[in-house]
Amino acid sequence: MVVRQEITFSELEQWFREHRVTEVECLVPDLTGVARGKILPREKFTEDRGMRLPEAVVAMGVTGEFPEEGPYYDVISPNDMDMHLRADPSTVRLVPWAVDPTAQIIHDCFDRDGKLVPFAPRSVLRRVCDLFAAEGWDPVVAPELEFYLVARNTDPDVPLKPPVGRSGRAETSRQAYSIDAVNEFDPLFEDVYDYCEKMELNVDTLIHEIGAGQMEINFFHAHPLGLADEVFFFKRTVREAALRHDMFATFMAKPIAGEPGSAMHVHQSVINKATGRNLFSNEDGSPSQEFYWYIGGLQRYIPAAMALFAPYVNSYRRLARFTAAPINIQWGIDNRTVGIRSPVAPPTARRVENRVIGADANPYVALAATLACGYLGIKNRIEPTPECKGDAYLGDYQLPRSLGEALALLRAETDLAAVLGESFVTVYSEIKEIEYAEFMKVISPWEREHLLLHV
Repeated sequence: MVVRQEITFSELEQWFREHRVTEVECLVPDLTGVARGKILPREKFTEDRGMRLPEAVVAMGVTGEFPEEGPYYDVISPNDMDMHLRADPSTVRLVPWAVDPTAQIIHDCFDRDGKLVPFAPRSVLRRVCDLFAAEGWDPVVAPELEFYLVARNTDPDVPLKPPVGRSGRAETSRQAYSIDAVNEFDPLFEDVYDYCEKMELNVDTLIHEIGAGQMEINFFHAHPLGLADEVFFFKRTVREAALRHDMFATFMAKPIAGEPGSAMHVHQSVINKATGRNLFSNEDGSPSQEFYWYIGGLQRYIPAAMALFAPYVNSYRRLARFTAAPINIQWGIDNRTVGIRSPVAPPTARRVENRVIGADANPYVALAATLACGYLGIKNRIEPTPECKGDAYLGDYQLPRSLGEALALLRAETDLAAVLGESFVTVYSEIKEIEYAEFMKVISPWEREHLLLHV
């Protein structure tokens, strides 16, 4: 596990000199998780540590569209006002694939009064972490991120296919946990690990998941904000590495028909800062009441948070019965058929795993939302349902089946809005409505195949 040295602004110039940096990528994660911002010469960044961007830059949809009217503009000024960007020096890292020595630094977004822009994804996660801190709690998370390697595809009308490995053949069957299947892409993953080492990303285990060409990378447990930054960086990294090996890496929730979807399972626990004890365990090692309340909060609020965990129309294709993805909010110990799992672990490492979140979710938003659900569970002392000890796939659907349904639940849930921020929920919901409207303009091959001559 890499232990990064915290860097302050006063030490940043020395860091630039040591790494011979000539350019700086000033990054802001938007609602989709795309890196927005500017690239500056090192000297320019040193002269002026602040930058400005239109505030709507972090509040656009995946298609790049904005609402033309409505509640969106009750939060974001129609005058196209500027945000003031402030670099977080603790996030500085090299861009290992750049030709010239280049640094990348994530920035926070502030308004003209010096307050965090409430709808910026990083601001939302900071807000939730501050609520935990006010209780004397320190949230700890560990994401497991799945993704697919696919053959280079430049035509969106052509279905995606697994890439060709070093054997000269593409996978045609499922190879869960196969070492040899991972080794098919050794040159790519050597680059990925090399890039991650240079960027000091705390990636842990790499495995082959169930789907053809589907991989999973695990991260060491840490504070949510730092880990959201690492997931943000990792997505950029693996996409870049894949391109250099003539393939794509995709974090779509369901990129290939007939194959399992990709998730971002998030393990989470809470540390009592005063005692250093895991809040989920009593002194005798038994599960604490807070453990059960946290699960109760996830069960109560996950349905309303689904638009945050499954943010696109494609996301809901993953959440189907018997597809290695949950369909309900049952919970169980060491049970992978449920939406909320507690792995077998010693009392100090007792934790809860949210298995509902898709790989396509914005890491800042997803971590903020799952922590918000658990926080509300503890604060409101919400009791969970009895543990599910059987196959949860045999139970009823308890999650929304579409983005439209999920957005209606999100808008109606005032408790989540109070924790995440009403401004954020308003902007996010309006953006997702625009995306959904864009999707509904597209006629799918299924509709042409089954409806054209039969209805």
